[in-house]
Amino acid sequence: MKHLALCLALVAAAPAMAQPSPETSPAAPPDWSALAVADVEAVYAETRANHPGMFDPANPGFPALLERARAEALDYARKATTAGGFDASLDRFTAVLNDGHAGAFTRLPPELAAPIRWPGFVAAWRGDAMYVYKSAEGGPPAGSRIESCDGTPIADWVKTKVFGWRTGAEVAGAWWASARLALIDDGNPFVRLPQTCRFVADGKAEDRALSWSPVPDHYQEWRNGSINGDLLPIGLAERAPGIHWIALPDFQPDEAGNAAYQTLYADLAARADTIRGARAVVLDLRYNQGGSSLWSLRVAESLWGKEAVEARAERRSAKTAVWWRPTPGNLEEVRGFARLMTEQGDAETAAWVAKLVTSFEAAVAKGETWYVETDEPTAAGAAAPDPAPLLTAPVYVIVPGQCASACLDAIDVFKLFPNTKLIGAPSSADSTYMEVRNPELPSGMARAIIPMKMYVNRPRGNGEFYSPDIAMTDFDWSTQNFLKRIEEDLAAR
Repeated sequence: MKHLALCLALVAAAPAMAQPSPETSPAAPPDWSALAVADVEAVYAETRANHPGMFDPANPGFPALLERARAEALDYARKATTAGGFDASLDRFTAVLNDGHAGAFTRLPPELAAPIRWPGFVAAWRGDAMYVYKSAEGGPPAGSRIESCDGTPIADWVKTKVFGWRTGAEVAGAWWASARLALIDDGNPFVRLPQTCRFVADGKAEDRALSWSPVPDHYQEWRNGSINGDLLPIGLAERAPGIHWIALPDFQPDEAGNAAYQTLYADLAARADTIRGARAVVLDLRYNQGGSSLWSLRVAESLWGKEAVEARAERRSAKTAVWWRPTPGNLEEVRGFARLMTEQGDAETAAWVAKLVTSFEAAVAKGETWYVETDEPTAAGAAAPDPAPLLTAPVYVIVPGQCASACLDAIDVFKLFPNTKLIGAPSSADSTYMEVRNPELPSGMARAIIPMKMYVNRPRGNGEFYSPDIAMTDFDWSTQNFLKRIEEDLAAR
């Protein structure tokens, strides 16, 4: 078994909403500064003790970067007087590390969280510019380009107001997914809200004063539409004659999602001949934010054939090694993997994880810096030709801007085959630090993001992202619009 991402990252491991203790009830306002300081110190200590970067020979600057993250986060934590300040302090820690697989995230109870406000419209980033996606009555016209706010170019607003507190300033997909936050008030007291913006429509510029108010009920629908379009359930459907559409919005499924994947795998097996004779197959990753790479791997094996996938994946990662950081904290998380795989019905991976646990325990007992994962020898020789893929029809992978972690792992596998095209947005990116766990921080309202292993010589390097073969710069990211664009590409072949 070769280099699987078994768990996930950040969003996948988000805990249930914390409930306020008597000390954090509305009648007794929290000491936000004390809570923020304690959580920053705790995530710093967890990271220092467990993060592979502390001993990564390819990244000697990581310890100093961690110290800077702590110092900058503490500077804000000491000034925090609100829930928004508490949030921002931990966000700064994460932003300095600039890796979605490291840092911290908060989960405040609704009664304590700062209300989200908007200026009456939802913005969307496309290419190298910001536009109005949808607007309330009387607002700037949809499709207007947002040129500047308070006299500052909008890109500069994004760099300071958004990426001063989030990761990914250098990643095109992160702009697609997050640049819109430059025109959202999330309660961060350490940033200035724009008051006037310049909008350009039909070649005419207009300055408009912004009026900030709580988001309406339809805000989330508009926001999701601006980034991902419509959400399809996990599963297989023929959405046009000969075009088979496989929706993969979630690689961190709950019990219902797990059942949906089992149904999907059964459908792929039952309709294998039909699918392989299709006009096209669409692999839809909209809304996907990572999770376990096992879900997409099994889809790929069902389509192209297990032997074809394994041979190409082995060759691609022949020089890749996995180094685990064997600490007591990381060991406890690894022990839970076998149970998780058993619950998901994957006995083969559960058995592999059980062997990993034994080796991990030995490395911890010896106080070793690394446990280097070893691969079992494969039956095929290195020079043997790759088995022919079972699927040769055109494959289109819909990629959203937030696609990272196991979502990127899925593209790594899908792109092993030359009949695959990417359509949509530039993807996000990740580092080579993987397999995240999320220990709770002292406040009970935040969790750390601690990677437990790193890839050495991974073909996709730190910060690398995928660019689409077919860019969908439209505001309309509906399934029907994607289908139309795919039909056009098929006709042009």
